[in-house]
Amino acid sequence: MTRPLTAAEPMARPASPPPSGRPPRKPPFRFLRRLIGVVAAVSLVVVVVAGLVGWDAYTRFSAGLPTLDGVRHYQPRTMSRIYADDDHLMAELATERRIFEPYGAIPEIVRRAFVSAEDQNFWIHRGVDPLAIARAAVTDLQHVHDNRRPIGASTITQQVARNMLLGSNERSLDRKVKEAILALRIERVLNKPRILELYLNEIYLGQGAYGVAAAAQTYFNKPLGQVSIAEAAMLAALPKSPNNYNPFHFPDAARNRRDWVLDRMVDTHAITAADAEAAKAQPVVPTAYHKPDLVAGADYFNQEVRRQLVDKFGADQANQGGLVVHTSYDAATQALADRSLRHGLMAFDRAHDGWRGPVTHLTGISASADWGPALAALPRPAGLLADWRLAVVLTAKGEAAELGWLEDAPPGQGVAARQRTGTLHVADLAWARPLHHDGELGPSPSRVSQTVAVGDVVMVEPAGAETYADTASLGPERLGRPDHLQLRQIPAIAGALVAMDPNTGRVAAMSGGWSIERSVFNRVTQAQRQPGSSFKPLVYLAAMEQDISPSDKFEDEPITIGSWTPENYEMDFLGPTSLHVALAKSRNLVTVRLAQKVGMDAVAAAAIAFHEVDAMPHVLPAALGAVDTTVMREAGAYASLAMGGKEVVPNVIDSIQDRDGHVVWRPTGLDIAPAGDPALPPTLTDMRKPIADAASTFQVLEMMRGVVLAGTGVPVVKDLNRPIAGKTGTTSNFNDAWFAGFTPDLVTVVWVGYDQPASLGDKQDGATVAGPIWHDFVQADLAGKPALDFRNPDGVTTYRWYPGDGHPAIDAFKPGQEPEIPPAPVATASSDTPPTVTTADGAQPIAATPPPPTPKPKASADSGAGDPGMGGLY
Repeated sequence: MTRPLTAAEPMARPASPPPSGRPPRKPPFRFLRRLIGVVAAVSLVVVVVAGLVGWDAYTRFSAGLPTLDGVRHYQPRTMSRIYADDDHLMAELATERRIFEPYGAIPEIVRRAFVSAEDQNFWIHRGVDPLAIARAAVTDLQHVHDNRRPIGASTITQQVARNMLLGSNERSLDRKVKEAILALRIERVLNKPRILELYLNEIYLGQGAYGVAAAAQTYFNKPLGQVSIAEAAMLAALPKSPNNYNPFHFPDAARNRRDWVLDRMVDTHAITAADAEAAKAQPVVPTAYHKPDLVAGADYFNQEVRRQLVDKFGADQANQGGLVVHTSYDAATQALADRSLRHGLMAFDRAHDGWRGPVTHLTGISASADWGPALAALPRPAGLLADWRLAVVLTAKGEAAELGWLEDAPPGQGVAARQRTGTLHVADLAWARPLHHDGELGPSPSRVSQTVAVGDVVMVEPAGAETYADTASLGPERLGRPDHLQLRQIPAIAGALVAMDPNTGRVAAMSGGWSIERSVFNRVTQAQRQPGSSFKPLVYLAAMEQDISPSDKFEDEPITIGSWTPENYEMDFLGPTSLHVALAKSRNLVTVRLAQKVGMDAVAAAAIAFHEVDAMPHVLPAALGAVDTTVMREAGAYASLAMGGKEVVPNVIDSIQDRDGHVVWRPTGLDIAPAGDPALPPTLTDMRKPIADAASTFQVLEMMRGVVLAGTGVPVVKDLNRPIAGKTGTTSNFNDAWFAGFTPDLVTVVWVGYDQPASLGDKQDGATVAGPIWHDFVQADLAGKPALDFRNPDGVTTYRWYPGDGHPAIDAFKPGQEPEIPPAPVATASSDTPPTVTTADGAQPIAATPPPPTPKPKASADSGAGDPGMGGLY
């Protein structure tokens, strides 16, 4: 039964029948829309998840990454250069040989070559090249089973990040991600030209060359601005593998890689196809880089300069900070120093150490055999001088031996073209006495076979190029003939010499040993040795500062202090002796009593103030030089004496400039300012502090002149004919021999001894061993220069007087210290002319001298007197 409708309910219409009887149509593309919605939702989830994972990876990888300061404030690692006082190059200091070139100075063809080879999309990507990464990934997948190294897709920006910030060549996904992150950051703070500039100056291109400018020198021996298209392509071929494509070692591989770069340059429109073909036609012929000629003989000097640079700035800045260092090095003075030292060491070696035998021996040698290749195969002995040769004995009969050696020859010539022969005569072998096991020298050889045998390899010097030939033993028919040979050997004895200007402290020359090739140990600055009696002037200075006079007398008599009984070198006693005579004759017993008088505290204070030592024990043996010092320290102390008690610190460096040309260091103490008037010379202001009273210092200086006028230094200054002050030094057992002396413009200190302390031999004292070296150097160095005199300071008067040793003396006296019968003041005399007295008639020589005093008996050798001088002897 049907429910009746209410008034509110409308009557339902009957459904219309579908047309043609078909079912109703569904909404169009419903499935597609649902599919798209599902894909979009999944994609969104994937993107969100990937974003979260990516963000997590980014934060994880970027957490420990370096800042961009290294590229933002880039300072290229460039060579530091050291120059002599005449601005000739002495040395280059570098851990990486790099020549920095700004972007604008790098030729366009070089820039295009590297971009074409390394990163064709460099100018358009933002630090990472997705296309290159995809291309590299596909290539690596295709060769996954080939065991080949995966190819990279690093952009130039990524390589900058790796080289300058990461500093690692590790191939890993982690490193690639870090490179990419840093590359993106770099691109945000630097423009493209700056990035390319960093890359081309930092990249390693083999053969020790960093950057394209250094590589152009290394491979083509030319500036970067002169490279051709082919050479630019060759440089761009190297980053992939500098060793495998090195044109010196693998020219074929280098050419193939260069041609590949030329093809890439055509692809990027850097050059035309015709340019590429012309460049490919050029052979790969590298030219070795020839360093500029460096100043010769500066090895020990350079070593000291580098040590000071490292002390001041650290190793990194010294070696790669681009410093420009100007030094006080004088090549001519250094050559004289080396020659004098080597000559003296050779003379001692010949007189005392004898012939120590050949360098080595070759079998199967004869005059008719082909001895050249065997000799050429021998290594060059360390310390062989430039004028010496390594020679093999071909015959040894009677009074002559025939020797063969090799000379340098033009490239391309074989050993035969280098062979030379010469003669060694027995008359030149008088020094080559055999050294027996007991230390005694045998007789001089009468036949050459007593010294050398066939097959012996020895050092010789052809007479035509000789430096130290024994010309006295050469007959006129042989002198100067290049086929006449002198036998040589490197001395076992060691030595050192330093020369400096006391007015400025500038060290002109430093010979730290026979040669740095033989020993890098610098005996001028590193050898700690006892100065012996050359220390005594500081004891006398301490006395002069306490108003003790050069004419004051102290007992030269036996003395025992505890268990120590010092003695004089001569083992005798002079009784009451003036300080003038005591220093001139180097009397130990007077010096000990003087040190007792003034106190070792005062002596130590003087030695420290003059930088002879940093510290010393306050014991009396130290007054005789029983302390350790260096040749350089003693030179500085004597320079301060020469300068009237002002502190003189030896310096080897005049100035240091940074890479921008700013002076960052120079010695203090002297200031030179331009005068207001350009026609006037600059003004010199001496700000060095006084470390001793000028009057007292001059008194010691005059007493030291007495050392060379009538004391232990007389033979040292023979024929020099100029004012000189100095002091000999000899240590116990004759282990060390010194002579330290100066003129108003030159301080020279010489030390001779064995590196492992041992006796030089009986009576081998400072004047005998070190003195001749000092004399030869000073005579040569001051030749032709005016003989300057020392200037008297205020507060002293110079007098002639007779101290009682048979010789007139000239000393400086403070007011109230004049000798009992003061004669007229004298004019200063040179060391090799008699003292003169100023009178109304002018300077008159001293006509007569009183008889010398009679010395007291010598002490008995077996009296139990003890050590003859623990520290100083003479």
